[in-house]
Amino acid sequence: MAKQVRQVTQARPTREAQSSAGGRLAVVGRAAVVWLRSLSGRAIALAAAAVAVVGALVVTAVLLSRHDDRPPIPDTRARHYTETDACLLTGQSGIAAGAAADVWQGMQDASRATHARVSYSAVTGEQSAGNARPFLNGMLQRSCDVVLAVGGPEVTAAAQTAPQHGKVAFVLVGGGHASRNVTTVAVGDGLRDHVTAAVERAVRDRS
Repeated sequence: MAKQVRQVTQARPTREAQSSAGGRLAVVGRAAVVWLRSLSGRAIALAAAAVAVVGALVVTAVLLSRHDDRPPIPDTRARHYTETDACLLTGQSGIAAGAAADVWQGMQDASRATHARVSYSAVTGEQSAGNARPFLNGMLQRSCDVVLAVGGPEVTAAAQTAPQHGKVAFVLVGGGHASRNVTTVAVGDGLRDHVTAAVERAVRDRS
């Protein structure tokens, strides 16, 4: 009989504890419901946005904390240029069409073969030799090693300037006279190839 009394005595606190825990959960649940009902739609939206921002920050931190020991893959398209610059002087239309477009393509072909840097400058404003000369002087001040000119005013300005710059190779397209540092190229079929050959020769003569 004493054993049965002990079993009843031990079981009673367990049921009381369960009842007490259930009561606390019910109170917490009711409080949560009351709190949620007290929130406006805007407050709920702000809370959701805050949670989203925190989540994004956590993901960003995880990604930034990753460390990749692998060496970067080199860009196989990168080209290592020499210290030689070939510069083209054109009329105001630039290299969009006509002979200037063929000359520019020929310069790019020469650049791929010699690794010389190529650039161009279009004369704006009055299309005259006098107005082209400042643009040409700008090229020479930038230490262009090979100067090409296409277009009447541009070729005239380059032909007049070439004798004063004996260390610079000039390629005159469609005009001018050949001399020690001047090469002339005729406009017509094969212009691109002729320009490529002239620029390659001028660049290699400087090597």
